[in-house]
Amino acid sequence: MTKIIFITHENQKHTVDVQNGLTVMEGAVQNDVPGIDADCGGGMACATCHIYVNEEWLDKLPLKEDGEEDMLDMAFEPKKNSRLSCQITISDDLDGLTVNIPSKQT
Repeated sequence: MTKIIFITHENQKHTVDVQNGLTVMEGAVQNDVPGIDADCGGGMACATCHIYVNEEWLDKLPLKEDGEEDMLDMAFEPKKNSRLSCQITISDDLDGLTVNIPSKQT
């Protein structure tokens, strides 16, 4: 299990253990983390699992694919560190990953 730390827009911290091989989005949904809507269920067909990855973790993640960039263009207030949580697969290397959840999802 890998610890993922979600920080809501209201600055509430949710630390959850997620099984390796699942995505950050699946970990959020399975642990009832507020603010991750995941309307498309991880099919990268929406941007309702949008997160901001803390800067120190960006180099440890795979690069964004074109489809993810396109979806993030439709997200609420995208930033350089924006990612779709359905596109980040959990592994031991991500233990302690910290992400912020936007104030709303599109």
